[in-house]
Amino acid sequence: MPDLDTQQRIDELVECFYAGLLRDEQLAPIFIDVAQVDLQVHLPHIKRYWAKLLLGSSDYQRHTMNIHRQLNAKKLLTTDDFSRWLQLFLDSVDQSWAGPKAERAKRVAASIAGNMQVALKAG
Repeated sequence: MPDLDTQQRIDELVECFYAGLLRDEQLAPIFIDVAQVDLQVHLPHIKRYWAKLLLGSSDYQRHTMNIHRQLNAKKLLTTDDFSRWLQLFLDSVDQSWAGPKAERAKRVAASIAGNMQVALKAG
C-alpha cells in the first residue's frame, strides 16, 4: 500500500474518511445537523491541514479550536464522540495506506482527539 506522501494521497484519505464519517450513525448528525458542515468549503481546509501536518506545507494557517468550541456549545461533544472519530480515522488510514507518513497521521490524529477532549472538557 502507498504512503501518505503526496497531496493527492492526502486528499484521497480525507475524502475516504469523510465519506465514512458522514455515514456513521453517531457522528454524521453532529457534522450534518449540528455543525451543518459545507463540504465544498470544509474539505479543502482539511486537506490543507493534513498536508501541513504530513508534508510540511505552509498553506494552512487557521486556528480551529474556536470553531470546535462553538460546536461544543451547540452539542456537548463526548469522549465517545472523540473515540469514534479517531477509530474512523485510523480505519480510513489502515484501509489504503501504510508507511511512515501513514503512521504519523495516526499518531497525530490520536493527539488531536486527546487535545480536543481536554480543551473542550468532553463529557
